[in-house]
Amino acid sequence: MLPNNDNSCGWINELPKRTGIKELLGRANCDWLIIGAGYTGLSAARQLGNVYPNKKIIIVDAQVAGEGASSRNSGYLVDSTMNDGFISSKSTKDYKAKSDLYSLGIEKVKKFIAQYQVDCDWNECGKYYASSKIEDEKKLIKFNAMLNSLKIENKILQKDEMLNKLGTEFYKIGIYTNGGILLNPGKLARAMVDSLPENVILYENSPLLNWEEANKRIKCTFNKGVLEASSIIFCANGFLSSLGIEKQYSFPLALTASMTRSLTETEFETIGSPREWGVLSTRPMGATVRMTKDRRILIRNTVSLCNKRVNIDINKCIHLKGILKRFPSLPKDIIDSTWSGIVCRSGNAAPIFKKISDNIYATGCFNGSGIGLGTLFGEEIANKASNNITNEVELIQKAKKPNWLPPQPFLNLGIKARFLIDKNYAKSEL
Repeated sequence: MLPNNDNSCGWINELPKRTGIKELLGRANCDWLIIGAGYTGLSAARQLGNVYPNKKIIIVDAQVAGEGASSRNSGYLVDSTMNDGFISSKSTKDYKAKSDLYSLGIEKVKKFIAQYQVDCDWNECGKYYASSKIEDEKKLIKFNAMLNSLKIENKILQKDEMLNKLGTEFYKIGIYTNGGILLNPGKLARAMVDSLPENVILYENSPLLNWEEANKRIKCTFNKGVLEASSIIFCANGFLSSLGIEKQYSFPLALTASMTRSLTETEFETIGSPREWGVLSTRPMGATVRMTKDRRILIRNTVSLCNKRVNIDINKCIHLKGILKRFPSLPKDIIDSTWSGIVCRSGNAAPIFKKISDNIYATGCFNGSGIGLGTLFGEEIANKASNNITNEVELIQKAKKPNWLPPQPFLNLGIKARFLIDKNYAKSEL
């Protein structure tokens, strides 16, 4: 299912409308072609443009650049994750390797923001993992030990501390990690679009229909044009498998989120006037909730397969219930926008970073951590394709690789079964 441009996303709606958007029309040639203009593709294009100022570089996106998943996430730049399969003590080494990549991702985004003087509401306020069930304390204690062993600053918080920090009595137990950052994903993605080097040509609203390699050239057919390139980098993330890239190693999921209008002074005071915060659930499929800089509440607690249209209205009702469970004093008409976006997952939460042939490269599948990892992997796949093997490239190449997934229809059957298990386990956290 291809993404659609729409006006449903609160992050995007607050941005100025872009002008001068160009579709790919007719035939063209280039030295480098990048497919996908989210954080990853834009970072790859920026790096290639700087390394090869005299080469012709083209980046193409199926919709408006930066307004797919990159602008539609919850705005968490993470230093650690809890529900990605790296919890057990026997895999501390794997967890540290992934944590090191998160740290590199944060530094890459920080460097970009400093270099281009980006205003994206950057807030180094950390984040919380929380639960409404006190029995999850055992899981949090185990996670606390893991983080402590890796010297990742964190603190377990009880109910009263959670109430004081978040303004809600919903959560009974939580853990705070210090290194996470909250930001406005739409502003960051737009800044990456605006900072493309002069020798990078951007085409938008141009879906890739098929591609083939012949005589050391790659021919790509789009809905209204054809491109031939000497080298290509696929950065389409959730759509890699539909383009035939690492087809049995990743799959897309559709996530849906809602965001309220800004709370009034009275509403904000009623919940204790908390500072900006972000909460991730201790349970897979539980709600991601955030209080933004401008006093809006964001919630994401719905996920589905990408083989059918997302029912926004049904999901909006689920989101409203989740908000009112946490903040019962708020009115029932408080949601201002509801939208969906595509993420890419692998079976073992490992990303894709691969040289497919001498002139074909691909990266993606960031398992919900696309701001930092997407930026990092985009820049480093460009370095790898340029035969510039940096320390970051070497570290990425040592990381876990995605495991093999069964073919359809067995894959979707397995995903649906896992959905049922996780939804039942997380029903208290929606």
